[in-house]
Amino acid sequence: MTAAPDALFTPQIRLNGNVSDEMFGAFQDQFLAAADGPDPVVLELTTVGGDADVGRRIAADIRLFRERTGRTPLFFGKTTVFSAGATIMAGFRREDRWLDRHGVLMIHCRKLSKTLELSNFLKSERPRVEALLAEIDIGIKVQTWGFEELIAGSDIGLDELEEKAAENWYLTAEQALQRGLIAGVV
Repeated sequence: MTAAPDALFTPQIRLNGNVSDEMFGAFQDQFLAAADGPDPVVLELTTVGGDADVGRRIAADIRLFRERTGRTPLFFGKTTVFSAGATIMAGFRREDRWLDRHGVLMIHCRKLSKTLELSNFLKSERPRVEALLAEIDIGIKVQTWGFEELIAGSDIGLDELEEKAAENWYLTAEQALQRGLIAGVV
């Protein structure tokens, strides 16, 4: 197992709680300050989940930072990295991800909660149904992009992940390490 970088113990970005617009604001403030500091930039995260699209935005900022600057951001998940937290983790390369030894990762498929009441002429309802199908189709595509980033470099295939994530897949830090989702356990 790779030794944990000392930088993990002095993270510049600490995010705790629901993945939300509020968390994104805290991320932006801390990330701006850290981006001009020394390498590596470390993001520490504890979350039971939240808004998947906010998670995607944080992951995109991390990925773009790495690609544009050539610097190495590190991820340190503590205790719980659930749902949208796994989405954030996917923005980091596998070799740059760490979990604390009692950490638990939970991955699940994107969900949709919507009621569609149809009570008009069929021709009038068709566009509404088609719009909902388009929303579902793009949601599945977005889910696949995130899943592919999460499993890159691991021994987990997309089919296996989609099957297990359909019912909430919980992995201990040790299991995540054994499957190649993270670089190490601290």
